[in-house]
Amino acid sequence: MRGDPEVFRKRVERFQELLRENEIDGAVVRTLSSFIYFTGTKWLRPSLLIPSEGEPVVYVVKGEAELFREKSWIENVVEFQRVEDLMAGIVTWIHGNGMTRVGLEFGIERDAYLIFLKIFERLNPTVEIVDILDLTMGLRMIKDEWELDNIRKAGKVAVKGMGVAEEIIKPGLSELEIAAEVVRELMLNGSEDPKVYVSVTPRAHAEPFRDLRVPENGVVTIVIGADWNHYYANMARTFIVGEPGRRVRRAIEVKEEAYRIALEETRVGVALSAVEKRLAEFFREKGFGDAYLAGYTHGVGLLIEEPPITTIVVPQRATKVQENMVLTIIHPPLMIPEGAIKHEDTYIVKKNGLERVT
Repeated sequence: MRGDPEVFRKRVERFQELLRENEIDGAVVRTLSSFIYFTGTKWLRPSLLIPSEGEPVVYVVKGEAELFREKSWIENVVEFQRVEDLMAGIVTWIHGNGMTRVGLEFGIERDAYLIFLKIFERLNPTVEIVDILDLTMGLRMIKDEWELDNIRKAGKVAVKGMGVAEEIIKPGLSELEIAAEVVRELMLNGSEDPKVYVSVTPRAHAEPFRDLRVPENGVVTIVIGADWNHYYANMARTFIVGEPGRRVRRAIEVKEEAYRIALEETRVGVALSAVEKRLAEFFREKGFGDAYLAGYTHGVGLLIEEPPITTIVVPQRATKVQENMVLTIIHPPLMIPEGAIKHEDTYIVKKNGLERVT
């Protein structure tokens, strides 16, 4: 497997302590990123059962157990052939261990489907279901050295992908064509699940279209998420094509100045909301208040965007910066008619400042 098995075992043990502290008997982990966090490997349709005491159990499809054991430290691996068998196994595990309070992650990512929650409730009517998202994300928000090393390696891959984007952008090329070349470069350099967004129009989150093309005079914004051992680094750049006009160049200048302010203000002990307020005031002073989308940073790790997510989860803006957090600066673009002006890099928070990853 990738990484030291003891690292992952200790994560489970710490999580079990949190379960006991919160009087939760066990947890059914279905979200992919948390599954990776505890098992050390990515697996489609994951099912990880963690009791508050004792060894965890993983369910995999028939024929997958041998490879899974090679990829993970967990020895208790159960195969199932029908999804009914999986459900029955989970129910038996819960009731056979006398569990009355069971944790599930109320997440929004892959494999955290609402239908699973509804089925779970129907099969376990006497069990109290507890949201454990704060527990898992509380652990994941502060990275250990192995995680940070993977993120640094992911950053190097992301930079290579951005280099390809810079080389190939030209009028007439479609967003999809650009994304394809960047994804190819990222994968050739070891990124197994890269994320690439390309925008030639003012769109904040731009999955590439095949029928949108680079104009003769305009901007192209590229957002890259490159992973290494499932850990991401995130970066974004806006490229000028031709002569798009004074407003574009002014927006880029303002964004660069805001970027420097954010780097200076983001330090251990500071609330993210304080930096957010400073940036909002700055953009208003510069005449771009209506173009700035709130939420200047988010966490990066097993997801390209994870807590603290100041962009979409407003209460998380109150989070204070801690050492070994991994954050992006600055996440949201300036939305002007010519396009989305963006400059974003990944940083590791250290006591004496920010370590640049991309």
